[in-house]
Amino acid sequence: MSAPDRAVLPGAIAPLGATVRDGGTNFAVASRADAIELCLFDGTDEQRHALTEYDAGVWHGFVPGAGPGQAYGYRAHGPYDPARGLRYNPAKLLLDPYARAVRGEVRFGPEVLGHDPDDPDRPSRLDSAAHVPRGLVVGPSATTAGPAPRYTYADTVIYEVHVKGFTATHPGVPPELRGTYAGLGHDAAVAHLVGLGVTTVELLPVHHHVSEAFLPGRGLTNYWGYNSIGYLAPHPGYSAEVRAGRPGGEVAEFREMVAALHRAGLEVVLDVVFNHTGEGGPEGPTLCHRGLDNAGYYRLDPAEPRRYLDTTGCGNSLNTADPFTLQLIMDSLRYWLGVLGVDGFRFDLAPTLARDDGGFDRLAAFFDLVSQDPVVSRAKLIAEPWDVGRPDSYDLGRFPPLWREWNGRYRDSVRDFWRSHDGLLGEFATRFAGSADLYGGRGRRPTASVNFVTAHDGFTLADLVAYDGKHNEANGDGNRDGGDDNRSWNCGWEGPTDDPEVLALRGRQQRALLTTLLLSFGVPMLLGGDELGRTQRGNNNAYCHDDELTWFDWAHVDEELLAFTRRLITLRRTHPVFRRRRFLSGVDWRNLRWYTPAGTIVTGAEWADPGARSVAIYLDGRDAPDRDAAGGLQLDDDFLVLVNAWSEPVRFTVPDLRPDQAWQAEIDTFAPAEVEVHGKPAAGDAVTVRPRSVVVLRGPSDGSTT
Repeated sequence: MSAPDRAVLPGAIAPLGATVRDGGTNFAVASRADAIELCLFDGTDEQRHALTEYDAGVWHGFVPGAGPGQAYGYRAHGPYDPARGLRYNPAKLLLDPYARAVRGEVRFGPEVLGHDPDDPDRPSRLDSAAHVPRGLVVGPSATTAGPAPRYTYADTVIYEVHVKGFTATHPGVPPELRGTYAGLGHDAAVAHLVGLGVTTVELLPVHHHVSEAFLPGRGLTNYWGYNSIGYLAPHPGYSAEVRAGRPGGEVAEFREMVAALHRAGLEVVLDVVFNHTGEGGPEGPTLCHRGLDNAGYYRLDPAEPRRYLDTTGCGNSLNTADPFTLQLIMDSLRYWLGVLGVDGFRFDLAPTLARDDGGFDRLAAFFDLVSQDPVVSRAKLIAEPWDVGRPDSYDLGRFPPLWREWNGRYRDSVRDFWRSHDGLLGEFATRFAGSADLYGGRGRRPTASVNFVTAHDGFTLADLVAYDGKHNEANGDGNRDGGDDNRSWNCGWEGPTDDPEVLALRGRQQRALLTTLLLSFGVPMLLGGDELGRTQRGNNNAYCHDDELTWFDWAHVDEELLAFTRRLITLRRTHPVFRRRRFLSGVDWRNLRWYTPAGTIVTGAEWADPGARSVAIYLDGRDAPDRDAAGGLQLDDDFLVLVNAWSEPVRFTVPDLRPDQAWQAEIDTFAPAEVEVHGKPAAGDAVTVRPRSVVVLRGPSDGSTT
């Protein structure tokens, strides 16, 4: 297998990965192994070359004549001693952690295991080369992703979406591009996003990922992609170039997709999974990091190093106390920003990245590096502020000021409020007003809160109002997987129905939830497809379905819901009063302007009333001036948001807010086409808000400043 006839010259320790330069390619890999072999492939023929240069923890060599498209991997020599956390095994071909493109898939079986299946303390002697992916050398970029639109957080509306699912059946996208990066960048796909009015597309993971070993036997796959193995490589399964037989073409295709979205005025944020890898726990495959430096890349139990510390629920956790692991994460972030052109990241299970010594630490090395980095610190940075398995696993509100956070309290409170649970009026008001209890006391802003009602994980909006319980039988786990705390309500019937009353109620619930989301202070995130009425038939954990269950159904679009969602986003975009950049009255939401249905200021006792489910929210346009075309201050209109979560109508008295103020209805979620029934009420007039609905009244401003 060795190839002494092909010279490997001394190389450079930086940059890590495979770098084309001066008539060849420099290969550099960080590993504490005793020896590293570079494996070059020509079809199935493998040529092994010992890397003889080792500096500062990096093995490196320069191969003349090796260029773009060259397939390669590594083999690491060293002790196999799980009791000491060492799992080197030269029988295993290892993917370069810095591979920019990847070819091939994992074929699960005993060949990919680093250990002997009959004795985990002994290494496997089965060669894995025919069963694992290889890296591909990628040449320098010839194109750029173009200038980004760069929205402030206050102006941002996020659209969470899966690259493949969005266009897999889209009739306006050519068949050969459906489900690909090129498909997402196609005019027909972009037109929907622009027409909807969102500013920022948040893509479910696009790093190269693998499935869990048990899924192929069920005819399933890891569709969501939260099982990364290549942090610098776009997943080739979403590439039209790879589909057409041009491996490595996914890199330029991804960059061109970003450029197309940028030209349309859309930012691109990636969901990234730096908390664990697709190798899983000790029984998982040896594909990359485990074989190169198990004790460096992964957090091990100090008392028993054969065991992995797991704060992810996936078998392992990346060791951010190790300098090479931190470097890999930071290099990956800079690469996707600087070379592939994305605009930010959402970090899955982000507290895991801040557990240098086990506990969550706001001063962790990772946060330090991000805040000091001139490139990464300017990107959009969003944390999922929880992981698993530790007393401090729910770290909502604890991230440094540079970060924004998925607000799980917002999701739970808004869901419960609209299914009419008792004692939630004050909680609803707190979440609507930007969650000052979580963020105001740390000098942060309402935009620290990324508000959402639904996300990829859980029910879609349509299913949230159609199912009381999960229906995950198709996942093959006996409906045991997925969360049970859905906070959903089926409106009187479980699942599909033709009952017009149930369907009407479900429509009202969806519109009330969307209105709350898009008018709340903070950064709204819309789950892709909710505006279309997308259903997963009650599956709240559809991670393993790459099929019609998860793909957008463009043949059955709820056009009325789509039009309503567009209208809400337009209202938010055109009125800065809904895009607060600061908390108006400190951390106490009671100092804001909240009115009872009788038109009086809500008192402490009324906030505490367990049966209170109705409130009027006054938004003073003078508190949110905007800039006009000449750069001068332009006042916004005033708004009254009348909220009724009762099952019966409620009469609201319009409070006396400004002299001679006249109001007109902009939104009525009960019947969007009937806003005119409210007329133009003035102070003291009554406005009836029908059951489980929101009415938005606008009081036009004269445009002057004070």
